[in-house]
Formats: sequence, structure tokens, C-alpha cells
Amino acid sequence: MPGDSTVNFNLLHRTCKLVVLLCFLHISVTVVFYVRSLDIRFAFVQNQQSHELTPRMPHRLIYTGLTGEPEPKAPESKKEGAAEVQPEVEKAEEPEEKLKTCPETSPLLVGPLRVEFHTPVSLEQIKKDNPNLQPGGRFKPKDCEALQKVAIIIPFRKRDEHLKYWLYYLHPILQRQQLDYGVYVINQDGDEIFNRAKLLNVGYAEALKEYDYECFIFSDVDLIPMDDRNTYKCFSQPRHLSVSMDKFGFRLPYNQYFGGVSSMSKEQYLKINGFPNNYWGWGGEDDDIYNRLASKGMSISRPSGEVGKCRMIRHDRDKQNEPNPQRFDRIAHTRETMYKDGINSLSYKVVKTDRLDLFTKITVDVGKP
Repeated sequence: MPGDSTVNFNLLHRTCKLVVLLCFLHISVTVVFYVRSLDIRFAFVQNQQSHELTPRMPHRLIYTGLTGEPEPKAPESKKEGAAEVQPEVEKAEEPEEKLKTCPETSPLLVGPLRVEFHTPVSLEQIKKDNPNLQPGGRFKPKDCEALQKVAIIIPFRKRDEHLKYWLYYLHPILQRQQLDYGVYVINQDGDEIFNRAKLLNVGYAEALKEYDYECFIFSDVDLIPMDDRNTYKCFSQPRHLSVSMDKFGFRLPYNQYFGGVSSMSKEQYLKINGFPNNYWGWGGEDDDIYNRLASKGMSISRPSGEVGKCRMIRHDRDKQNEPNPQRFDRIAHTRETMYKDGINSLSYKVVKTDRLDLFTKITVDVGKP
């Protein structure tokens, strides 16, 4: 019997070990399957969240369009459709709409101005004071369409200080007058006798190569208007703008006087064949121009003496610009010479063109007498 009990105890012991081992194995298998089920659930949740988020994005694009109704199309096609009807596309076409025309009288004018030449000015300061200027001294209003396209022609040689004052005063005035304008300084090359009228012809021809100007202002570099109501534009008749110069005691020296600053439309200029090319030296060309206008039945228009006031920068007469001894004889024969001496007979050579910040400088060889 004792032997039998020993055998039974060993059998029981082995059976218990086997049961424990089976339990451990069962628990291990259970843990493994539980962990794997967690991974599967986590992946499933992520997948479901991504599917839920994906269709929401196109709905935001669709509702920014013209309608709030979602379309049963693929997200890509919805996005393209929404982009096609965005208001921004219509806004891009708005600049093509024509601006309103500027008023006949600019609301920006201030009237009488204080003009003095005691304080030096610099080109850098003038540029800073006129930030809306384009290269070459060009400007046009931003909020309205200018009534006229105006080229301002300045005959020039060795007058740099005078030019600074002209630019300092005239650029703000011209902008307040709401003009579409450009400034052309026609510089006579070399040291031959000065020819003002021929340089004006050159300025007319060269300005038209750049822009379809309708009006031309012919201005000496030393004359500054004292009232911005004296508009630098063209009228139904040729316009004399420098009516009341301080040099003449703010009076018109004589009724036929057409010197200093004047304006003509393209049609008026061509009607008289431009200006004479054979007036070398000082004087006579402005009277010749007056004779041309009178011969074509045109009259001179002028602003009032008060509005037409202007100040001259005092200076000595330039070298190689002595009084022209032939001027009186030439003036007497204007009607005979005007058809063969003018824009139709103009000859010159452009030496250099500089499109600067405040003006376009064109240096030309106009020949000699």
C-alpha cells in the first residue's frame, strides 16, 4: 500500500504541473490575441477618421462659390468648378474699365504761388518730392483720364541751375493740373550759335516718337508760372501762356508778342509748318511764329494778366546767343519762307538720349548757320 500511495502522489504532482502549464499557455495565447485585436481596432479607428475628414474639405471650397449647394461630383472637379466662379476672376477684369475723364478745371489747383530763387534745390530733393513721376519725367493721373496728352519742350544749353528750379516748381504744378505729360529737354550739342526754334522743332519730332501727344508746350527754361490756374494745355486757338512777366513789369510788351511759353495743338503746329529753322542767335523766331499763325487766320488766346503772371530767373545773356542781325529781314518775309522752312525741312542728328528720373534729355547736333 505504501508503494501505491507513492505512485499516486507522483501522478498527481505531474498532473498538476501539466494543468499549470496548460493554464499558462492559455493565458499567453489569450494575451497575444488581445494585443492583436487592439492594433486592429486602432488601425480601424484611424482609417474611419481619415475617411470622415476627407469629404469635409471640398465642402468648404464649394460654399465659397456663388451657391451654397454641394455638387455630387468628385472633390477634384468641385475644386476646379469653384475656382472658375471665384469673384477674384471678375476683379482681375475691373482695371480694363475706362477711367472717368478728368474735369475741365482740376479741383487740385491752389491759385497764386510764391516763386523765389534764393534757396538752392537739388535733383534728389525734387525726385523725393514727386514720387509718382515715371522715368523720363512722365506722369498721368491715377484716378481719372487726362483731357490731353501734353509734351513740354524746353530748348536748352548749359542752364543746369535754371533747369533745377523749373523742375522744382513745374512738376507739382503740372500734376495738380491733372495732365498726362512728359518733359523733354532738347540740348544743343557743341558751341555753335544757339537756335531756339530749331530745337523746338526737334522736340516736337522726338516726343512723337515716344507717345501720341496731342498738345505741345514750348517753354524757355528760365520762366516759372506764378499761378497754377495757368494750365499748360492746348486750346481752340494757339495759347500764349507767359502773359505777365516780371521782366516787363508784369505787362505784355506788345500785342503780337508770342515768346517765352506757348502752346499749340498738333493740328495748329502742322498748319503753320512748325517753326523756322534758320534763326541763329537771339530774337526774331517768336515774331516769325506769330506771323505764321496770323497768315493762317489763327488768333492768340491768353489767360488773364493776373493768372498769366510768371517770373524769370535773372541771368546774363548766353555766349553764342548774341542778337541775330538778320532777324528783322527774315520776319518781313515769313509768308514767303514758311512753306519751305519748317518741320518739313528739319534736319538734325541725335547724339544721345537720356531718360532720367525727372525729364528726358535729348542731345542733338543741329548743324551751323
